[in-house]
Amino acid sequence: MAAILQKESYFNAEQRASQAKLQRQRGLIFADQITFGLLDSVPNLLAILNRQRQIVFANQPLLELIGVDDLSHFIGRRPGEIFACEHAEESRHGCGGSKSCRTCGAALALLLAEAGQSQVADCRMTRLLDGKLETLDMEVWAAPLPFKGESFTIFALTDVSHQKWRSLMEKLFFHDVLNVVGSIKRFAELLQNYDPGDKDEIYTLIHLASQQVMDQVLAFRTLAAAEKRELKINTEQLSIKEFLEGMADVYRHHDAAHGRILELQLPAEGFMFACDRVLLGRIIGNMLLNAFEASSPQQTVVLRCERTAEAVSFSVQNPGIIPHQVQLQIFQRSFSTKGPGRGLGTYSLRLLSEYLHGQVTFESNVTNGTIFTVRFPNNAEN
Repeated sequence: MAAILQKESYFNAEQRASQAKLQRQRGLIFADQITFGLLDSVPNLLAILNRQRQIVFANQPLLELIGVDDLSHFIGRRPGEIFACEHAEESRHGCGGSKSCRTCGAALALLLAEAGQSQVADCRMTRLLDGKLETLDMEVWAAPLPFKGESFTIFALTDVSHQKWRSLMEKLFFHDVLNVVGSIKRFAELLQNYDPGDKDEIYTLIHLASQQVMDQVLAFRTLAAAEKRELKINTEQLSIKEFLEGMADVYRHHDAAHGRILELQLPAEGFMFACDRVLLGRIIGNMLLNAFEASSPQQTVVLRCERTAEAVSFSVQNPGIIPHQVQLQIFQRSFSTKGPGRGLGTYSLRLLSEYLHGQVTFESNVTNGTIFTVRFPNNAEN
């Protein structure tokens, strides 16, 4: 059944019921006071959809989440449209019409429900509210609902965003920080057990590892503050040449860069750019680490800066190619190809970029490999 999602017309996005049919279907639900009362009293987010996956009923908790008093203006819309899913506007057909919808857990659950099977699935949704990103992690349940001669689907959702976020942050924190702390412990044991001739080098390694722990803790704190829109921006004038040369020097010595070649390409003329040094460093650092991990030894990663009259852009290029199915989910929180408990790299890249009024894009193909680019409005000074 999952193969249906790969078809170009899998969602039949163009097919929608007429307003007359929608009103008749809505009337069937509201006319049965017992059914209506039971559905409206369920504490979960709950909707009834017709065969075209259009909403004909939504209970009070769902209306409260989307911020409306009644459903009259939303009758006939699809789930992604009332939740303001960012992909619902990518196609003229709305929710279900974009390529990204093929990876949606809610879409798969609804398709299985249409085939007569109840289904529980995870759905990661990024929505745009007042121009700001908000990520929802939902557990969705869809089941067929024959009712008064009509075929409906009952669609229930539980918001598990906080649980997912906490679990993800804990796994990432414990994984990354404990790895570095383990290195510090091993270096300390070397100094405790004997007096090595290269103890000065070991002292340096301990210092670098300790700094890496601090950096990881600060990175998680920054991301958590950005999620809650509590992050403070500290803007300063940066010499882009000095800033990027410093970034390159640091990341050439990172474990992930071992055996890789980092090439830095800068504009011919240096310039000053007003930005938050720490956040810009996090953004470019994430792009570099992702590129190193996607590259093989002896391959080249390119860090590039370009300046036009409208924008200043920073990009990182590596020879690898991202599979198409991964591209469709690349910026979703908690999505990762690296295993459970990963998946904040590209998500944080997008979140922090937009926090600084920038826009991150990527391309991945045989000709150019993979290039992540973040563009900011040009406020640069010569």
